[in-house]
Amino acid sequence: METRNDVEAFAALLRQLKDRTDRSYGSLARRVNMNTSTLHRYCAGEAVPQDFAPVERLAAFCAATPEERLELHRLWLLAVAARQRPRAGEGAAEPTETEEAPASSPDGPVVRASWYRRRRTLLGAAVATVLLVTLGSLSALSADRSPDDSAQASGRSRTGAGASHHPSASATGHSHTRSSASPSPGVRDSASPRPKNGPSAAAKSDAPVATGVPLAWTADSQVWDGGCAHDYVIDKEPDQVPPPPVPQDAAAWAATQGAVHGRQTMVQVSVQGKSSTAVVLEALRVRIVSRGTPLKGTTYDMAQGCGGGLGPRYFDVNLDINRPIARAVSGADDRGNPAPAVRFPYRVSAQDPEVLLVTATTETYDCNWYLELDWSSQGRTGTLRIDDHGRPFHTSSIKGLPRYWYGTNGHGVRQWVPADE
Repeated sequence: METRNDVEAFAALLRQLKDRTDRSYGSLARRVNMNTSTLHRYCAGEAVPQDFAPVERLAAFCAATPEERLELHRLWLLAVAARQRPRAGEGAAEPTETEEAPASSPDGPVVRASWYRRRRTLLGAAVATVLLVTLGSLSALSADRSPDDSAQASGRSRTGAGASHHPSASATGHSHTRSSASPSPGVRDSASPRPKNGPSAAAKSDAPVATGVPLAWTADSQVWDGGCAHDYVIDKEPDQVPPPPVPQDAAAWAATQGAVHGRQTMVQVSVQGKSSTAVVLEALRVRIVSRGTPLKGTTYDMAQGCGGGLGPRYFDVNLDINRPIARAVSGADDRGNPAPAVRFPYRVSAQDPEVLLVTATTETYDCNWYLELDWSSQGRTGTLRIDDHGRPFHTSSIKGLPRYWYGTNGHGVRQWVPADE
């Protein structure tokens, strides 16, 4: 009873923090880079994480106070110790369930330990030897488990959030696919030749091997800061430029004016799996196509009053350095609350999409660039090229350019006026 009380006290505080966010388990789990079912089991007291790191991420996202974090750590220590105490009739501690279980066969080492422990107090050494031989036979059988059996066993052993899954040779072989780009121009999806003498040559399966890119994505480069503020560079005089558009019409407005993003481009990338099979997003890279002298023209400020906040993963890119990188930064969730920076990897599926918001800035150049997103799924890997409908994204410095915003002149007329007025 004491063991259960310690675990329940820890789970109760987790539930209290979770309820504070008013989020579902799935939504909260994505924000703290955790598996949904794992988070639910922690909050229900069905499992205790062996590592405090996922608990710390949850506490940070839920804005726990220093006192709450200290109490959470104290209760976690008690819960871990409680789960490791031997139960009645057992001579050894039951292993604490962790967030990241081994990716091997679910009937591997964990089952061997608990199977042997339950019988150790009842059987002598000679009988134990016979049982170990039997266990070896069972382990051999588990290697030939059918896909249906593996699916049933996945509830007992899970790969942690962000870890790539490598099926055994008997399931899908070792074929390797590199895919680049999106369904837009430049798509590549070619399978590498299967080694003749590799492990897959000795084992064949009737299970179909997945092909093609398992992801769907969209990219919107006409995102304004807070839904209201953005700069464009336009080589026209103010009386030739129409009033600023609403954000929804920004793409068409910018195209008709020959506008280029001024100083900063915000790209919102929505990524979703094509099936329920998890796809791991491994990394996001920045590729520079060209750098040159900043464009000439006038800076036009779109600021007209801000809207609500977004809830994506936030990344900053400095386009002025030699090797720009997409750096995870903190931001705000869809309620405007602080959201901690969460680094790769992420996991997506048809039910669990991700939104990446990349903010790329230059103070020095006229820069053309695009993104590359690495993914892995079921033993395959690939790279998506994220660009602006087949063209690179375009961002130019606004340093030294005249700047206008849409306001009221001295006669009460709405028009483009110098920003210093």
